[in-house]
Amino acid sequence: MDDVSLSDTGLRPLGTGRVLLIACGALAHEILALKAANGWSHLDLQCLPAKLHLWPEKIIPAVEAAVEAARGGYDQVFVVYADCGTGGLLRAACDRIGVEMVEGPHCYAFFEGNAAFVARAETEFDVFYLTDFLVRQFDAFVWRPMGLDRHPELRDMYFGNYTRLVYQAQVDDPVLDEKARACADRLGLAYERRFTGYGDLAATLSRVAAR
Repeated sequence: MDDVSLSDTGLRPLGTGRVLLIACGALAHEILALKAANGWSHLDLQCLPAKLHLWPEKIIPAVEAAVEAARGGYDQVFVVYADCGTGGLLRAACDRIGVEMVEGPHCYAFFEGNAAFVARAETEFDVFYLTDFLVRQFDAFVWRPMGLDRHPELRDMYFGNYTRLVYQAQVDDPVLDEKARACADRLGLAYERRFTGYGDLAATLSRVAAR
């Protein structure tokens, strides 16, 4: 399971277990780590392509189609996406089709802990966030889509109002730390590493697994 595949095609479910998690491909490593650490063999995982984040409007029909396809095959389906730029439309869709989803505006918030993220919001309006996945896929999800590989002069237009890059680390990995620092240097931003672990994702999946 490599990040390119998770970005482009996602991850197919094994077809086993009682509960299906339909998740963003950017969360696959974290969910599988939590499954392994807690022995949640009754949870099956399907990941939609992480690149859907480049077009948030595509997340909603993709989630709806995945839920519909899973109907009857599992006791429960749980959506492991936050709002993710859909302006509340993903929540409305999940309510309409009768499935629950992760609380929070985006993964930066639930990795930090939604309450902690809200508490910092007034002082971190000038922060650009990266997670483990986004550090590994910085070129594919930030640098190239924004055209910075072709037009580096756009940096000031996109990032002129930012002052810091905060790397929310899910795991302790010196290699990722160095890559994140290099991302900050490329964007001309001060660097901060903040270890979050799995944040609210761990607590949320624990509740789902206990049902």
